Amino acid sequence: MSALPQSDDTSYHYEVVRRAIEVIDAHGPDLSLEALAAKMSMSPAHFQRVFSKWAGVSPKRYQQYLVLGHAKALLDAKFTTLGTADAVGLSGSSRLHDLFLRWEAMSPGDFALKGAGLTIRWGWFDSPFGPALVMGTERGICGIGFSAEMGEEEAMRDLTSRWPNADFAEDADMLRPWVQAAFGAQPAPLYLIGAPFQIKVWEALLAIPSGQITTYSEIAGHIGHPKAVRAVGTAVGRNPISWLVPCHRALRKSGGLGGYHWGLPVKRALLAYEAVRDDTRQEAATANG
Repeated sequence: MSALPQSDDTSYHYEVVRRAIEVIDAHGPDLSLEALAAKMSMSPAHFQRVFSKWAGVSPKRYQQYLVLGHAKALLDAKFTTLGTADAVGLSGSSRLHDLFLRWEAMSPGDFALKGAGLTIRWGWFDSPFGPALVMGTERGICGIGFSAEMGEEEAMRDLTSRWPNADFAEDADMLRPWVQAAFGAQPAPLYLIGAPFQIKVWEALLAIPSGQITTYSEIAGHIGHPKAVRAVGTAVGRNPISWLVPCHRALRKSGGLGGYHWGLPVKRALLAYEAVRDDTRQEAATANG
């Protein structure tokens, strides 16, 4: 296993956020900076410095994005219908819009071979959401998994089991430019490997702009299967390219988070990470306008 880059310590910063989620859940969202830092056995100054470097805002402000009820607030304030998401993306406001021009899907016949004839490169990388296992072919990234909750061994088993007949080779150097682009909000090529129904669902996920959310039922209607909400939820859960194909932006109609393959704390951190950045961009645009 290749060593994780340690220059930015972003996985360490995520671990602080993950622990903060647990503390806020247990003790409520109104903890002072001093109390929250004490619960985490850190000095207030060190905690604020580490947390702010990851989040871009102070821990106090960030708490509103981490509370358990934030999913419902997102649904009320950030819901987007997929019928308008394409237009939003074409306007240039979607971080992922460029990916529309840089992804391709495996044909159903090739998918049936379960990866036979493919060489899939893999490597471990530091990410804002803990250690990330990234996989890709010569056509683009085909898998991103997070190990903070399930562990590295299980994350590896999980992704390799998606394509059991493929050949796997460690090659972090080949993947590194794509990974740096992916976690740096830049275009990165994607190669979607899935069944036809799954591909339709993942295409719908790509249409959700950064900072917005939608529901499983909205996705089902958008792809022409309005009664297939459960099947859509399963396909969302089987998305192998976390973060870039943003399955974390799909919630239950009730406002519940639903499940998340790599762990609910990761999903909550992903949503909060995007929400605070979206709000910060809007505030900056308002101030400059």
